[in-house]
Amino acid sequence: MAQMTMIQAITNALHTELKNDENVLVFGEDVGQNGGVFRATEGLQEEFGEERVFDTPLAESGIIGLAVGMSTQGLRPVPEIQFFGFVFEAMDAVSGQAARMRYRSGGRWHAPMTIRSPFGGGVHTPELHADSLEGLMAQQPGLKVVIPSNPYDAKGLLIQSIRDNDPVIFLEHMKLYRSFREEVPEEEYTIDLGKANVKREGSDITFVAYGAMVHAALKAADELKEEGIEAEVIDLRTVAPVDIDTIIESVEKTNRAVVIQEAQKQAGIAASIVSEIQERAILHLEAPVLRVTAPDTVYPFSEAEEVWLPNHKDIVEKAKQSINF
Repeated sequence: MAQMTMIQAITNALHTELKNDENVLVFGEDVGQNGGVFRATEGLQEEFGEERVFDTPLAESGIIGLAVGMSTQGLRPVPEIQFFGFVFEAMDAVSGQAARMRYRSGGRWHAPMTIRSPFGGGVHTPELHADSLEGLMAQQPGLKVVIPSNPYDAKGLLIQSIRDNDPVIFLEHMKLYRSFREEVPEEEYTIDLGKANVKREGSDITFVAYGAMVHAALKAADELKEEGIEAEVIDLRTVAPVDIDTIIESVEKTNRAVVIQEAQKQAGIAASIVSEIQERAILHLEAPVLRVTAPDTVYPFSEAEEVWLPNHKDIVEKAKQSINF
């Protein structure tokens, strides 16, 4: 195994699939010679050529529209939206075309495309770069939405996403790109989409999180352990579809839950999961299911984002509120 950052694991996954399948294409703004704004595609054009790894104009609607067309013709495009806040420019292609392709064609056509994009706060980006829009994507039937929290998962999930026959939104939290390394197999492997991972076993309360918030949840769990509270931490990995069975199994054991997301409280993944827990496991609950989220405001300018973003202290506070209910 090799020690990799998340960005290195993503590059490795792209390299693996470009090598394995000549129908895989990678394209987007500056992904070719420059290797992308975060260097996720560095070296790929040099190895696989300009016909398979290429730059596009600054036009998200064109990038994703091109990918939809390619995906119906036997290709497996992996377009990049440079920052996910700009997905609004391509929403018709994403939700109006790709997500409906199989249903609209009666199963004759699929849209095997994987849209990669960075997102997330804590790195002081300009406006529209850090927004968490996964809830908007998860609301659209026909799309799978994947958000890894670590390098190992990033590689396995991305390879599986590229091989999937339906459209996948693959979101990469910017703060995790180079924040730590871990062992990642150099050979190919896959992780099933729609399957959560129990990152930490616990008996007193369940934390459900994804992306960067998994690390906040683990930090909160370590802090609570010092006070004799054992928290179980679930990393969703895929937020559409959500692995509800794993969550319910945990809640039936711990009888309490806190659902955590970086996005605003309004709507979103956390609200949906809270509803599912209440519907499926209400008789097991000893306290209301609580949420840790950002406030319901527009994402603030970078000077204020550390105050705005949820953190492990917020999770500890909610956990104690649940325990003491």
